[in-house]
Amino acid sequence: MILKNSRRKVVVLTIALAMSCIPMIMAQNVPSPEDVYGFKVGADYKLADYTQIEDYLSKLDDASNRVKKVEIGTTVLGRKMYILFISSEQNLTQLDKWKDISTKLARVQVTEDEALKLSEEGKAIVWVDGGMHSTELAHGQMTSELAYTLATSETTEMKKIRENVITILMPVMNPDGLDIVVDWYRKNMGTAYETSRPPILYHYYMGHDNNRDWFMNTMPETYNVTKILYNEWYPQIVYNHHQSSPSWTKISLPPYADPVNPKIHPAITAAVSEVGSAMTKRFSLENMPGAIADNFYTMFWNGGGRTVPYYHNMIGILTETGHTTPTPRFYDPEKLPKTVAGDTPTDGTDIMYPDPWKGGESHFRDAVDYMLTATWATLDLAADRKSNYLHNIYKMGASAIEKSKTEGPYAYVIGKDQWDAFESVNLVNVLLKGGIEIEKATKSFEANDKKYEAGSYVIYAGQAFRPYLMDLLEKQNYPTRFQYPGGPPDTPYDLAGWTLPFQMGVAVDKIAAPMEIATEKVADVAKYYEGEVKGKASFGYALSANTNASVIATNKILKAGGTAYKTKAAFKSGKTTIPAGSYIVSGGSASIDALASEYGLEVTGLSAEPKIEMTKIHLPKVGLYKSWVSNMDEGWTRFIMDEYAFETDTLHDKDIQTADLSQYDVLILPSQRVKSLLHGNSTLEMPEKFTGGLGLEGSVALSNYVKNGGTLMAFDEASNYVIEQFGLPIKDATAGTDNKQFFIPGSLIKTGFDTTHPLAFGMQDTVAVSFNKSRAFEIEKQEKKGEGGTEDIKDAPAPEIEVIANYAEKDLLMSGWAMGEKKYIAKKPAMVKAKYGKGAVVLFAFRPQFRAQPRGTYKLIFNTIYEGASD
Repeated sequence: MILKNSRRKVVVLTIALAMSCIPMIMAQNVPSPEDVYGFKVGADYKLADYTQIEDYLSKLDDASNRVKKVEIGTTVLGRKMYILFISSEQNLTQLDKWKDISTKLARVQVTEDEALKLSEEGKAIVWVDGGMHSTELAHGQMTSELAYTLATSETTEMKKIRENVITILMPVMNPDGLDIVVDWYRKNMGTAYETSRPPILYHYYMGHDNNRDWFMNTMPETYNVTKILYNEWYPQIVYNHHQSSPSWTKISLPPYADPVNPKIHPAITAAVSEVGSAMTKRFSLENMPGAIADNFYTMFWNGGGRTVPYYHNMIGILTETGHTTPTPRFYDPEKLPKTVAGDTPTDGTDIMYPDPWKGGESHFRDAVDYMLTATWATLDLAADRKSNYLHNIYKMGASAIEKSKTEGPYAYVIGKDQWDAFESVNLVNVLLKGGIEIEKATKSFEANDKKYEAGSYVIYAGQAFRPYLMDLLEKQNYPTRFQYPGGPPDTPYDLAGWTLPFQMGVAVDKIAAPMEIATEKVADVAKYYEGEVKGKASFGYALSANTNASVIATNKILKAGGTAYKTKAAFKSGKTTIPAGSYIVSGGSASIDALASEYGLEVTGLSAEPKIEMTKIHLPKVGLYKSWVSNMDEGWTRFIMDEYAFETDTLHDKDIQTADLSQYDVLILPSQRVKSLLHGNSTLEMPEKFTGGLGLEGSVALSNYVKNGGTLMAFDEASNYVIEQFGLPIKDATAGTDNKQFFIPGSLIKTGFDTTHPLAFGMQDTVAVSFNKSRAFEIEKQEKKGEGGTEDIKDAPAPEIEVIANYAEKDLLMSGWAMGEKKYIAKKPAMVKAKYGKGAVVLFAFRPQFRAQPRGTYKLIFNTIYEGASD
């Protein structure tokens, strides 16, 4: 008997020892990034491209039951996007359960008692991403090691994190850009351009603005992530890794700078600082100096990967970590500045920079280590406070619902009767993508002495994401702030105003008091209103100029071999009034019925040719200038050209200088500084192939193109280039102004349009334009030309100037912040057309296509293109 028990103890001991070795064996069997890449993450001069990262993610997923890789969509250029769920083995078998709990709490679908119980039962959901901005190279590399360590480490802390947290890791937010930048670095390694940036956008359309697309969701990369964040998993913390921190620091972290948007729940502001405090403490305890806070980034603007979560009651975190390149660098301690980031002292006396970095060697691996440490601090805090964070998101959502009862409004209504019904549905879809719950009226109803048809959209304000809803639909009142008393204005981080109904030209009405409305929930995506083709079409079909959708349909019909006309005046067909500037299309293989159905178009068949002046148009061929100084405004313009089915060629400096430009109906110069347009990159910045700008040769070519009958469009800053190079009797009315007297940073400005002018056909007479430190025009008398090197450009007769738009006389600011607007831009031209030789120059003092947001001013671009393409 004694022998039996002894044997049993030996067996039990053997099993116990074997079980204790399982984690070690697992770690040995799970490949590290170094095993796959052949180098340690963060090694000097080493980068993994996306193919290598995909390969590693697959191997990690295959080898570990603590990791689950999920494909969430594809990029603009067709690469696959993945997220990793990382947690304990048991947690990963119950992902649907944790997702359901997170959803119920975030959307306030349970009672308070149920919420308390679910908060104890659930797991904290934390989103962590890297690789959004591709020239910030460290975080797209770091995430591989983060995944490996989190999945394999057997420290007490990592076990606790896996037990209490579902980490959703986005390894690379912009795979296309990663490969562009890695390829550029590898090609230029060992040259003078080793640490330079590529001369092209690292997101095909947006470049750096891929972190400015988080409420419009125009791109698949942002929408793929938005679905996870605001429609599926509802993480309590959303952590974006970025680079770089201010010079001579190691990492910039919360708390952030003032101001805070008052629509954000104050508990979010406190929680953001709580996460920053946990990071700072960890850096100090691990002897990692250089963590600075309260630096530049604010909590007011909506639209970034970090900021949109605030309006969903989520803790948005941004860190900016130093050293973006695999190339090492030395900071001489003898040259340590007395202050960094403006005026923060480096002697340890500042509460936001208590442990300064004193310089020395700086390596790519340092950035990786700082990012990992900040992430462990965040995940550790989430593990310790998981029940608190789960309950807090519920409480903030419940508070938002209660506020709608005490402060209003009860609801917003987007009626069917719109100037552009196509854009009204696009607005509905912007809100749906962002997680807003929307209903559709099943019966007509009346509110505020106005009747709304069945099919109108009703958005009840009493919902968990009320802050997001109201921030996008209401005007912004950015606080007046100065750098110091009597000093210049304190420039907002990004924009000061972005109200979507103003930008998109959509009427949104508020209902103050509760009322009964028969509605049904809108699921996923709102469809365009049912299109209709009315009347016989012996001559053709009329498409209204008021809707942007008519442009897509017209271009598709032209591409299919059809014909198109643009009307010069309004006319009637039966009881239907067709506005001036409308399109009359016919023929070709494209189905007008299918197009009407796809875009919700109301099409009128014409039995006879209208007795009005019309212009025949052909499929436009557009030349879009693309500088080797990578320009996001060019990318956004190209996106809109593609979205609306225009034939567009990209033209670099040499193309402008040497190509036959007469093949293009219109040339477009996106917004870009005059110096940059003329001179481009220098040989100190780029290999020779990518240097130089348009220069005199390009300016002469553009001048000759217009003189010979071409149409040239220039947006915002580029308008100054055309004015100067063509010698136009126009000047920038804001040039030389002091920002203490005149300052409009990213705001919406009321502007009136001459809707009888062909370039403004289809426009509402008063709209909001996107004014981003933009300009206004003044028309001068033509001065006598002097002799000089550009005489051959400026020898055209005095051009005739037509004003298409003027900034309003009063109440200019519609949303955001403005100083001195009445004195400097009120009543001044905002858009002009100058006849120049046989052609024309169309100048915009603003950007009519800014970030694909101001849909209400797109028609100005389209009308100009079609005028250039008229036969």
